[in-house]
Amino acid sequence: MLLSSDGTRTPGTAALFAEPARRGGIPPWAGDFRPANSAGNGPKNAVGKTFTLELPDGSTGRVVVQSLKSGKGGVVLALMGEDAPPF
Repeated sequence: MLLSSDGTRTPGTAALFAEPARRGGIPPWAGDFRPANSAGNGPKNAVGKTFTLELPDGSTGRVVVQSLKSGKGGVVLALMGEDAPPF
């Protein structure tokens, strides 16, 4: 689920991955978010905005939408994590 600063909730599916940690830093993470069919194309004008990603276990992480990809499978938002990975 993507949560916007105004409280709007967008249901969907996230595929996340972590990259190798840099020396002494928090390991960077990223992923894709596919809005559920009921959510349409997801948040409007989302590119460049920060959202909270909520995972099914209740953990959360802040993400920035890097890009929006459209294809035969629907819309996918490319995410970049802003803090420690929530997984």
